[in-house]
Amino acid sequence: MGTDLVSSPVRRALLIGAGSLFVALGAAGIFIPLLPTTPFLLLASYCFLRSSERLHAWLLASRWLGGYIRRYQDGGGVTLRWKAATLALLWATIAVSALLFVELLLVRVVLLIIAVAVSAHVLTIRTIE
Repeated sequence: MGTDLVSSPVRRALLIGAGSLFVALGAAGIFIPLLPTTPFLLLASYCFLRSSERLHAWLLASRWLGGYIRRYQDGGGVTLRWKAATLALLWATIAVSALLFVELLLVRVVLLIIAVAVSAHVLTIRTIE
């Protein structure tokens, strides 16, 4: 990729630790709509790029995360099926949360605003076959 690895063992260890945390948060974000997936995975990719060629290659080759990261970084887009599943899961989770677990109207409005913003972002991502 052309980026040099950091030379300090302490910085390298910190970047690997941060990258691992970001992978975990990104993976959790697939299932938790309010937790952003893409920013965490891109941060993990950067941390691994700077600290470990092996971990960076592993992340990009990952069955569940690698293709998503590569397509996003390349501007390649996502499938219509992915968009539909993402929006369905987003709205179902927001609806259940707002109706069953949240009593304050202000929090429900904030959840609605977040859902609309995330939906707008998902819809602006290029759709591929």
